[in-house]
Amino acid sequence: MSRMFINWNDWLAKNMLALVLSGLLLGFFIPISDSFLLRRVVVALFAYMTFVTALNTSFRDFLKVLRHPWIPLWILILVHFVTPLTAWAAGLIFYPNDSSIRLGYLIGACIPIGVTSIIWTSLVKGDLATSLVAVTLDTFIVPFVLPLFFHFAVGQTIHLNYLQMVEELMLMVTVPSIIGMLFHDWTKGKVTGFSKSIGGATAKLGLFLVILINSGVVVPQIPWDISIVKTVFVTLFIVSTGYFVGYLGSFVIKDRSRGTVLTMIYNVGIRNNACGLVIALTYFPVRVAIPITLSILFQQPLATLISHLYKRVKTVK
Repeated sequence: MSRMFINWNDWLAKNMLALVLSGLLLGFFIPISDSFLLRRVVVALFAYMTFVTALNTSFRDFLKVLRHPWIPLWILILVHFVTPLTAWAAGLIFYPNDSSIRLGYLIGACIPIGVTSIIWTSLVKGDLATSLVAVTLDTFIVPFVLPLFFHFAVGQTIHLNYLQMVEELMLMVTVPSIIGMLFHDWTKGKVTGFSKSIGGATAKLGLFLVILINSGVVVPQIPWDISIVKTVFVTLFIVSTGYFVGYLGSFVIKDRSRGTVLTMIYNVGIRNNACGLVIALTYFPVRVAIPITLSILFQQPLATLISHLYKRVKTVK
């Protein structure tokens, strides 16, 4: 039985592109109504995925990175200062007369790091401890950074329920991460057998469900007309740019190992678009939410494509 689950986990890992795209496409044909219960399900799925992923990391390694958090702090600088500037510049170039779309791109670039960055970092064998520290630090920094950002960049003061946001991020990232890492140390690494078999397989299926749910909720909100074509391509460019900024940012670091580079790419490129949608729909016109909605459709397929590209580069070498 254990060997069967290991084979399933390995098969899913090799076919992540098909898994992600099938979840995305199913969402096009299965419209899903957003609800409080659905959000709780998504939080639970993320918590489980993070827990299984953290089983592969020692809590000692996490504390080691936390004591010298230079790479995670550099990631946060790229996330909250560099990518917003690039998104704003792209918005001015492609939408000089549409302030709503420009604002949508800006919001999409300044929101917190997405939880799935941890999952992808693990899948590509990146530096998981660094990824966990970056996302954890961002959980505590965002309540202070976002209000200042909107006050100075947009000229508007927003009052988000940051306590709820931090609570959800703690439940999705911090708590399951600590529990998973402590389990790793307590079992002296033996628990990784679970994460590489049934745990890994079910976590990947959890990612499939999260993508399906997000796609099913988001797709009905997109106005599918001729005007959306340009926005689709510009959004694809800006989301891709986020990953590329992470890649360029890795050149500043002395340790440019494959794992470190991929950790930078995924943690800078993947954002918490659900948070962006809440901000856009609560405080701004509906049109502002269009770029963020489209970003959800591109973020995971691009993450899968990057994984495949790096595998091919490694094969060529």
